Amino acid sequence: MHTSFPRIHVITDDIDVVRGVAGLPDVAVQIRVKTTEAAAYALAVEAVRICRPAGTMVLVNDSAGVAAAAGADGVHVGADDLPVEAARRVLGPDAVVGATCRDPESARAAVTAGASYLGVGPAFLTSTKDGLPPPLGPAAIAAVADAVPGTPVLAIGGITAERVPLLAVHGIAAVSAFAADPKGAVAEFLAVLR
Repeated sequence: MHTSFPRIHVITDDIDVVRGVAGLPDVAVQIRVKTTEAAAYALAVEAVRICRPAGTMVLVNDSAGVAAAAGADGVHVGADDLPVEAARRVLGPDAVVGATCRDPESARAAVTAGASYLGVGPAFLTSTKDGLPPPLGPAAIAAVADAVPGTPVLAIGGITAERVPLLAVHGIAAVSAFAADPKGAVAEFLAVLR
């Protein structure tokens, strides 16, 4: 699973960004809508319609229910969402379930509970999300990745192509990095991740 799991996760609430990256190699789309479940569902359904024929993984941020209803490939859950094992019960054994972790202990617990991959951050200072804890930095992220060998770890938070070489991780997830030029950003990240 490690080798084929997408290394670039494009987090977005913009269907144009989804269209821009659908079908690109090594990319997953993560739908993150902070307004209503209805809005998240509508966007996720459209994303699945665009991405499924292109072979691009679609995940839904926060809501296993929306992910299941929209026919997405899985969900990414944070501390305030359903626990990993509950999300897995909703979505079944084959779904992708990602979890947010900040330290080796929570990372091991999430993998034991059935997480397919981990999102670890914020790696660096970022302005995309309010109320985040201080940045972990590359060493702390490497410690989390080392704690769960065989599980893909994605760094998130303040990710730029220049910073990727500092990170000993499977891949990255980002929001604003893909907003302006989704295709160009993917190509740039792929070049530095390889």
